[in-house]
Amino acid sequence: MPNGQHRPSSPQPAGGQWYPPEWPDRIRALADGELTPVPPKRAATVMLLRDTPAGPAVHMLRRRASMAFAGGAYAYPGGGVDPRDEDRRIGWAGPGRDAWAARLGTDAATAQAIVCGAVRETFEEAGVLLAGETPDAVVGDTTGDDWEADREALVARELSFAEFLDRRGLVLRSDLLGAWARWITPEFEPRRYDTWFFVAALPEGQRTRNASTEADRTVWIRPADAAARYDGGELLMMPPTISTLRSLEPHASAAAALAAAAAQDLTPVLARAALVDGELVLSWPGHDEFTKRVRPGGTA
Repeated sequence: MPNGQHRPSSPQPAGGQWYPPEWPDRIRALADGELTPVPPKRAATVMLLRDTPAGPAVHMLRRRASMAFAGGAYAYPGGGVDPRDEDRRIGWAGPGRDAWAARLGTDAATAQAIVCGAVRETFEEAGVLLAGETPDAVVGDTTGDDWEADREALVARELSFAEFLDRRGLVLRSDLLGAWARWITPEFEPRRYDTWFFVAALPEGQRTRNASTEADRTVWIRPADAAARYDGGELLMMPPTISTLRSLEPHASAAAALAAAAAQDLTPVLARAALVDGELVLSWPGHDEFTKRVRPGGTA
């Protein structure tokens, strides 16, 4: 999960929406020209789905309450893209680098790194690997000691994902991923990410586990149930998480969601902050439910 740098503080939910209490001051500084936005780093996150009798469920992690950024909030496995995955040729199945570049709105090398980042982070944080020995196969159980040693080496960045695939003789299954959405951290944040959201189905024979040091629990939950608990203030989430959850609700199976990914709009969503009649207004274009009005006293 992309990590932040804010000092520990109590979440301020609106429904279940999490935002840092220091946002108002930073928004004012941006509006006054006193804050220079930092360039966002590339990141990838995966909405891993599995079918249940009641419909598809999504795998979510709850960030540890002690985390400086979004402590206690629910998210998906994800994190920063490793630039080492840009240029090295690797075993690859499914749409090629150029096809992914066109879909993601990047060059081919960047697209390869983003797709690698999505698959790597899912393995690092959930123990699920979207790769196989052949273009039409997927590995089975990945819970042995040797797999864990490689996973830990990936987390520590002692091993690049390309090197990991080569060592294992594996082919990355890009056809098991569907690009779903793209959100960019607001310009007033000191640590920013340009994050591509993907959807994938849990491969047969594999199971998830909480392998992330940033999470204190994991859960499989139907998107509609998670959204209802967010609306009731029970589950904390950031805008990209609840937005993508709601967009999963219409799909009756993991396969249906994956098939629908090709039609998903990948126009980047970037929050805007404006000063309107002395009141700061924070909005996400196309997502009115997240609009916040920050009064002169600094409260939202």
